[in-house]
Amino acid sequence: MHTDVAPLETYSPAPVGAGSWMSHIRATLSLGIPLIGAQLAQLGIHTTDVVIVGQLGAVPLAAMVLAGQFFFTIFIFGSGFSMAVMPMVAQAYGRGDVVSVRRSIRMGMWVSILYVLLTMPLFFHAEAILLSLGQKPEVAKLAADYVFIVQLGLLPALLFAVLRALVSATGRARIVLWVTIGILILNAILAYTLVFGHFGMPALGMTGAAIVAVIVQWVSVIAMVVYIQTRDETRRYELFVRFWRPDWQAFREVLTLGLPISVTVLAEVSLFSAASLLMGRIGTIELAAHGIALQLASIAFMLPLGLSQAATVRVGLAHGRRNYPELVRAAITVFAIAGLLSFAGGVFFLLVPGPLASMFLNESTPDAAAVLAFAGPLVIVAGLFQLVDGLQAIAAGLLRGLKDARVPMILALVSYWPIGFFLAWLMAFPLGVGGIGIWYGFCLGLASAAVMLCLRFYLKVRREMKTARG
Repeated sequence: MHTDVAPLETYSPAPVGAGSWMSHIRATLSLGIPLIGAQLAQLGIHTTDVVIVGQLGAVPLAAMVLAGQFFFTIFIFGSGFSMAVMPMVAQAYGRGDVVSVRRSIRMGMWVSILYVLLTMPLFFHAEAILLSLGQKPEVAKLAADYVFIVQLGLLPALLFAVLRALVSATGRARIVLWVTIGILILNAILAYTLVFGHFGMPALGMTGAAIVAVIVQWVSVIAMVVYIQTRDETRRYELFVRFWRPDWQAFREVLTLGLPISVTVLAEVSLFSAASLLMGRIGTIELAAHGIALQLASIAFMLPLGLSQAATVRVGLAHGRRNYPELVRAAITVFAIAGLLSFAGGVFFLLVPGPLASMFLNESTPDAAAVLAFAGPLVIVAGLFQLVDGLQAIAAGLLRGLKDARVPMILALVSYWPIGFFLAWLMAFPLGVGGIGIWYGFCLGLASAAVMLCLRFYLKVRREMKTARG
């Protein structure tokens, strides 16, 4: 018979670390590398879809990009609630509280289901929304048809993110990487088959791409559930036994912690959309070059993004035990690893900006030389951009490990918009620096976010340590 109470000693978690710096490095890399790989594979899925649909022509490609942004905006806001589950689970696991682990995961899934129901009208009225934003009718129609189908993949995408919290906190993050790689391959095969009509299947175009997107999202969450239910270490959490039983305290915590995370993530995403709009005011060549530099920066950002998730888990585990020496070492370790990777990436961007930019262009086209000439300096600035963007991402992940999201949200919003966006506009237009001024402004905005978030983490941990010492 199921019971919602379990002896804690039966489920004692693995220690945060033996105390040595090397043990922290090994633990951070064993958790961070799979999460980084999963982020890169997820980016590969989107890239594969864009490349395949791009073969259909300019209109389908434009519709695909537009539909992708529409879906991603809704998904990224909902993912904030999934992110909130990770520190809740990590802290509960760290203190050996099996019941709280189970309730946090369940209520995370409840909130995800509720979010999907609330956002359904957006998908049903996607065409009207896109037309109101000034998009061309032909493109808006194709994009709306795509998102009408792909909305069925929103729930499994969010549930997968919730379940990732359990396997990450319990030291089994590799399954996230393997599942993501598996659906990357499956997505490429199915998209090639259904979009173009190979292997005796009908050519469904963008409709085929949407169907494939839904299939791979459901495959991913089913694979994760099967893994959890077939491993003794994870099955004993009994996530799906009496799934209908509410825990309103955990439900409220997911909402109150998740909402500021959602707002923060959406604010950063929208900042880069605004950057494209600013660059588009300068010119088409500048916008194309900006897109290349931004794509390179996005790929590089997958490293600190994966490490920030590892930071949340590592700090959450130590914080759950109130083991502050281990918490501090975990934080320093992830900062050092992320800083080293960002520095190496920045140097790489500095040394070979031209060859990196040329990967995204057919150099035989008439405007290629002009785009590459403008993209080179932007790629160099993108190298500097990596350092500050990575630092603020790690700091945000550390604060989430402490379940601190509301004040970091305010600090990030101030850094992104009143500082970052204003400086980008000021440098690009009134000061006449041009397109590269947009990147300088955003670098300064993200640098201010990094400084304020790091200071917030330092002061909060120091305050808690003083309280713990009495």
